[in-house]
Formats: sequence, structure tokens, C-alpha cells
Amino acid sequence: MVGLGIVGIFLPLLPTTPFLLLAAWLFSRSSPRLAKWLMDHPLFGPPLRDWREGGAISRRAKISAVLLMSLALIYLWVAFEPSAIALLVVTGIMFICGAFIVSRPEPPNKP
Repeated sequence: MVGLGIVGIFLPLLPTTPFLLLAAWLFSRSSPRLAKWLMDHPLFGPPLRDWREGGAISRRAKISAVLLMSLALIYLWVAFEPSAIALLVVTGIMFICGAFIVSRPEPPNKP
């Protein structure tokens, strides 16, 4: 799951966060050492801890997620010219996902 999450950083259609959340959950049940490594990682650790402690997503991550989903939807529309039904279904799914992301609290400011 960590490998897929890392690949997702570079491939726009592969989400990073769900794979890292799943990796953290699996590591917490199988390998305390790897769970600690992932939670202490300088890049992946802070957002994972924010999610674990309060279901929080940073404002920067929210903006990035919604922006990238919007760009992906525009790319789908322009590059593939899907049917109206397909476009509506994808738009609906992205809207629901975006609304969920935006509705999550932001992590408290830490000194």
C-alpha cells in the first residue's frame, strides 16, 4: 500500500492518500515498527496523524484535491468526449468526494 501511495504521487489518476491511510491501518495491526516509521515520516506522517487524531484535512490538501479533481474532469471532458450520462456520473462522484473532503475539519495550528 505504501508503494502504491508513492506511485500515486506521480500518477494523477492513482490516489495517494487512501493507500497511505490503508497502509497505516494495516501496519498498526501487523508491524508496530513500520507503523511508527510511517507515522513519523516527515512527508506522510503529519497528514496521517491529523486524520487519525481528528479526521482533519489541511486547507492546502483540500485545495489541491478539489483542484486536481476539477482538472481531471476537464481533461476527461476535452480529451475523451464522453457521453452525457458518463460525464454526469463522473461529475456526481467527484462532487460527492469533493464535498466530503471540504467538509472535514482542518487540523489545529501546532506551535
